[in-house]
Amino acid sequence: MRQSEINFTVELDNDNVPDKIYWDATDNPNEGLNDTKGVSIAVWDHYHRNTLKIDLWTKDMEVGDMKRFMIEIMGGIASTVRTATNDAAMADDIDNLCRALSKKVEAEFRAENQAGK
Repeated sequence: MRQSEINFTVELDNDNVPDKIYWDATDNPNEGLNDTKGVSIAVWDHYHRNTLKIDLWTKDMEVGDMKRFMIEIMGGIASTVRTATNDAAMADDIDNLCRALSKKVEAEFRAENQAGK
């Protein structure tokens, strides 16, 4: 049986806030550790029929990027729902929410840029 691993290394500051996050995987097309500013991991707990979730981001990750990251995750979920369950209606609802949230984040970004001028 073939095995594959995904590893995360988190460097914490004195207040236990992530300062740096690194990841690597057996099937990673890039060599060595890669750094990132955010990671979201969800694991299905089949015993309790719920999700165990870890969301981490570095203290220098910008709020706008964090919002975009969450929207991207939801978009990926829509794609997974569509292919794994063939539930197009649920996937479409998630996609529509992502589009609405993307427009909101874009409007916030434009407003911030206007205010900063």
